[in-house]
Amino acid sequence: MLVLTRKPGETIWIGDDIEIVITEVKGDQVKIGIRAPKHVDIVRGELRQAVLESNTEAVVKSLDVLKKNLK
Repeated sequence: MLVLTRKPGETIWIGDDIEIVITEVKGDQVKIGIRAPKHVDIVRGELRQAVLESNTEAVVKSLDVLKKNLK
């Protein structure tokens, strides 16, 4: 993991087409802006984790139903 120190107004580039802009630092919160092509999905980590857990639960339930129907 690369760890960088940035101040408001400073940027970080990922490749040639994704720019991360530090817009504000207030207490223990940092606000960032992300400029990226429309085809790049940007999702908050906690939302991504919730979707993953929900999908895993749905697969397990589907497998349970399938097992009951095969008996």
